[in-house]
Amino acid sequence: MSSHTFQAPTGTRDFYPADAALRRFIIESWRSAAIRHGFEEVDGPTFEHLDLYTVKSGEGIVSELFSFTRVGGEKTYALRPEFTPTLARLYAAKANALPRPTKWFCTPTFFRAEKPQRGRLREFLQWNVDLLGDPSPAADAEVIAACVTLFESLGFTPADLRVKVNHRAALANWFVSRGIPESEHAKLLVLLDQRAKMPAGEFAAKLALYNFTAEQAEVFKKGIIRVTLPERAGEVQVMGQTVERGMLGPAAGSDAFDLSFFSEAVQPLALEFAAAGVLDWVDFDLSIVRGLAYYTGMVFEVHEATGAERAVAGGGRYDNLVELFGGPPTPAVGMGMGDVVLSLVMKDKGLLPDAGRLMELSGQRPDVFVVSNGSPEAEARVRPTVAALRRLGLHARHTYKATRNVGKLLKEAGDARARYAVIIENSESAQLKDLTGGEQRAVRLDELTAGYPTIMQGRGA
Repeated sequence: MSSHTFQAPTGTRDFYPADAALRRFIIESWRSAAIRHGFEEVDGPTFEHLDLYTVKSGEGIVSELFSFTRVGGEKTYALRPEFTPTLARLYAAKANALPRPTKWFCTPTFFRAEKPQRGRLREFLQWNVDLLGDPSPAADAEVIAACVTLFESLGFTPADLRVKVNHRAALANWFVSRGIPESEHAKLLVLLDQRAKMPAGEFAAKLALYNFTAEQAEVFKKGIIRVTLPERAGEVQVMGQTVERGMLGPAAGSDAFDLSFFSEAVQPLALEFAAAGVLDWVDFDLSIVRGLAYYTGMVFEVHEATGAERAVAGGGRYDNLVELFGGPPTPAVGMGMGDVVLSLVMKDKGLLPDAGRLMELSGQRPDVFVVSNGSPEAEARVRPTVAALRRLGLHARHTYKATRNVGKLLKEAGDARARYAVIIENSESAQLKDLTGGEQRAVRLDELTAGYPTIMQGRGA
């Protein structure tokens, strides 16, 4: 019989214990940040009717999907590439019974049939956070605040990551004021969204078709708009910090644009970001447009301050989407964050815990490792002692090696990062060794297996 060697499909990953521990760490970090902000967990099927995705994104998305037709049937399905259509379907089905606002999150696996590259795979995890039923800028700030809470919990600072915010409705109104018909807005937004992928000259030439100058093209390239806080313009106190009701200054040191059109849209956002404690993370950025057509207001992306990686996260307001799926008019804002880019940026910044720490953070650090001194009497008590400790709710292990050398077995316990070692001496007694502090004491096995308090206190330390 010939043998075959198989590898994981291109664009997917195998998860060995340390990899699975990293995945668990990221998921639990996502869950913790969302729950702290009052979001509740939901999920849906791994595959949906293909029409669910074409309704939102058009037929063009089909080439990006893993789709299939049921054998003997006529219906076509697709593995989910994102969660927003499922979210809209779930909300539309029970809209009248749901609270306002509805705050949901999920951390599922998604699939996209596209060419794998750094930061982008065909199978990936994504954190989705959505707030439905609240049209206010405070809802926009709440979603971004959950994102910032996640970053802070992982050790990032505003010097590492920037939340770049723009406003699609204000941008659309500005286009109209410049004489650009609404029928051209979608193409212009796609062009702006792709600006970083093309040479400056090519971008300027294409932008000139919409009557923008080369200087203005450079402003779009740079993008950042500084929020000015003029004196005597009125102020509010937010957590002890004065936030003035200011307007917007020029973009990136240029007066190529009159950007006063942004003041009405951005001023309330700036105040809400300050109230949520995240204003230090935010740049208002003219270049962030998010090419998807369904965004209706605030949009944002999170980028490294150095611009080294693709967006770590992105999202915005989509006030008309639920209606497409048969629901009532519903204001909504949300975001998505993939695990692939996040883990790459964490690694680059030195914020990724090592394999041992990841195993511990994922709940896989043993409470106790049981060994014997090698005598037949002691050896006979190893497995019953482990079983008794497990019944107490402890994570207990023993060796599978043939050696009975206590030093080597204690090293194995240390390598597993066990908190305690139990060294059985005979049928009645043992030594309890704290592998963190080094203290050791004699204990009776019946005390130990009945719930010896030192072991119980050690758990989770």
